[in-house]
Amino acid sequence: MKIIRASIALLEVPLKEPFVVAYDSYATMPSIVLTLETDDGLVGFGESVPDAHVTGETPGGAVEALRTVLLPAVLGLDPRDITAVHARMDAALKGNGSAKAAVDIACWDLAGKAAGRPVYGLLGGRKPENPTIARVMSILAPDVLAAQAVEARAEGFRHLKMKLGGRDGLDVERVRAVRAAVGHDLAIRVDANQGWGDPATAIAMIRALEPFSIDWVEQPIRADDVDGFEVIRAQVGVRLMADEAVVSQADLARFVKARSVDMVNLKLQKSGGITPCHRLATQAELGGFSVQVGSMLETSIASAAGYHLALAHPAIVSTELSGPVKFTREPGNLEFRIPEVLVTDRPGLGVDVDLDVLEDLTVDRWETTASIALR
Repeated sequence: MKIIRASIALLEVPLKEPFVVAYDSYATMPSIVLTLETDDGLVGFGESVPDAHVTGETPGGAVEALRTVLLPAVLGLDPRDITAVHARMDAALKGNGSAKAAVDIACWDLAGKAAGRPVYGLLGGRKPENPTIARVMSILAPDVLAAQAVEARAEGFRHLKMKLGGRDGLDVERVRAVRAAVGHDLAIRVDANQGWGDPATAIAMIRALEPFSIDWVEQPIRADDVDGFEVIRAQVGVRLMADEAVVSQADLARFVKARSVDMVNLKLQKSGGITPCHRLATQAELGGFSVQVGSMLETSIASAAGYHLALAHPAIVSTELSGPVKFTREPGNLEFRIPEVLVTDRPGLGVDVDLDVLEDLTVDRWETTASIALR
């Protein structure tokens, strides 16, 4: 089985409401859907959701990386030979995790379809319980968040993930309002997305939030300030999670050595797909850390890939791939029964892609056959 053809579709996926984090606000989410075809007629789907603040890529840059470098490097390979696929990609281009993730995910989809098994089956089997998601909340006014938290409780969510790091000085009031609205019925996690900047500010913020029984604090400081986590760890008792600071095995090794966090948030888009994230999860497990698989607001395609990984790896205790429940329309059909995610036992990712919806949401398209890129 060989990869003989690829197509790239650049989408703008509509959100139910704007998604606001410390570094940006989104009315729609850009998504790159990759289709790989093999010489025996199988079709696999992958997805890239680049973010300049997290993966260091733009949508246009990720498309060019796929079209001109990565796809020419892997055309002709057997998609089941994931090690060779990554070796070719890494030899051709450094970094570019989300672009590589699209190729990796599509290859796993093809491998599962070829074997007649779900991806989690190829990764070692699944846990008995279904994965769950938290209600992810944007940086909004405290009273708006309080109302949304009440709605989330009524919808069946058991965990709230609050995006913080706003520049208006209202982060503590946001958490206070939400905790007052739902009491202790729901767990609260907070994610500053680097927005508190430096360790001193982060320590002050975390101490101010401690009365509200926070489950954990995610990426409170800049991603490049790895040593700053040690300063925070010495001053607060709340569990800490690293996200943007962990992309590679070398990044994770620094945290394992320092013992400065309790958890790491792995994202397929940061690190290049299922394959490298599986290695990172094992590294984290050996280092004594628990793992979350986080979201870049992917559609059902990459979200399903993350859930297959989470089902198969014992160190992964939390999943937040919530993109599909935030879109008004998207090409996949991953099924949610809040707060659970229903991952099927169908071959590959187990996700149907509606080609009509894909076409409607596509703003540009590219085709690649053999090693020639055609616009």
